[in-house]
Amino acid sequence: MTLQLSQISEIVDGELVGDPDLLVYGANPPEEALANEITLLDDAKQTQLIVDSDALAVVTKETADLPGVSQVIVSNPHSAFAKLVSFFRPPVDSEVPGSGIDATAEIDPTATVHPTAVIAAGVKIGPGCRVMPGVVVMPRCEIGSECVLHSGVTLYEYTRLGDRVVIHAGAVLGAYGFGYRQHEGRHLPTAQLGFVHVESDVEIGATTTIDRGTYGSTRIGEGTKIDNQVMIGHNCQIGRHNLICSQVGIAGSCRTGDYVVLAGQVGLKDHIHLGNQTIVGAQAGVMDDCEGNQVLLGSPATNQREQMQIMAVERRLPEMRRDLKKLQREVDAQRQQLGELGEGRQAA
Repeated sequence: MTLQLSQISEIVDGELVGDPDLLVYGANPPEEALANEITLLDDAKQTQLIVDSDALAVVTKETADLPGVSQVIVSNPHSAFAKLVSFFRPPVDSEVPGSGIDATAEIDPTATVHPTAVIAAGVKIGPGCRVMPGVVVMPRCEIGSECVLHSGVTLYEYTRLGDRVVIHAGAVLGAYGFGYRQHEGRHLPTAQLGFVHVESDVEIGATTTIDRGTYGSTRIGEGTKIDNQVMIGHNCQIGRHNLICSQVGIAGSCRTGDYVVLAGQVGLKDHIHLGNQTIVGAQAGVMDDCEGNQVLLGSPATNQREQMQIMAVERRLPEMRRDLKKLQREVDAQRQQLGELGEGRQAA
């Protein structure tokens, strides 16, 4: 599915600055845009993101200094970009699907699908896969080879799984992200047009939830292992070979490098970036970026050395409190003696 830039400009009612005959094959955020795709610039401070991307064109509110990148100028970039994403990745019909396997699904003969599973239109399932009872795979999902989907797993539309992915019971991939805007006192949902992309050799624990991206993907890197009851928000980009333990909560648009470890009940604030081989201790609350190769502890999380110093002082607080009370009593006694001495001199 392709469009000329001139056609895109007409669809979004924008002003074109660039070659009208350029062919566009898709729409994605800057970090994911390919050389034949259009992307979005919603903040002039993020111009470098567009320069560093492979995109051939951008939807923006005002003309920017972007050499070699065609621009479509619109009054509302997000609304315009949502139209384009919907064109290249059309919304799936919200009608209740039928039971069993849809006639348009492509399932390799070596795959095994339980009779109680629901496989919707346009789904592709690769060789050697096993789909257990009660699994729901919504339209246009793509599943690689030798994947295992345990009972009750739900894949929302357009979810992509690499090879040898294991998803345990009750996990949900591709649910709408928690994004709203306020209009006239009401919270209205923002665009949720993305999907979830899980790379090869990933294992996802029971009842874990991974939200779809706003426009592009929420991505789980190759070889990453995710424990039970983990929540990963929209637009997150999780690196390769991460270990994410039970009850971790990752807010939207976070990024982790490779070989990152998040211990139990860790929380990440939105838009956090953790570099390669970061280790975050149990129940830590991460509020700032980390360059990597560090151990973070505490809430708010700091590096291990600083946090150990804080913990050492905290353990001494009862003793320090007793010492403070003792000093206060001594000071009070000294004040009383000085007061009595002063009174004695006045009487003399």
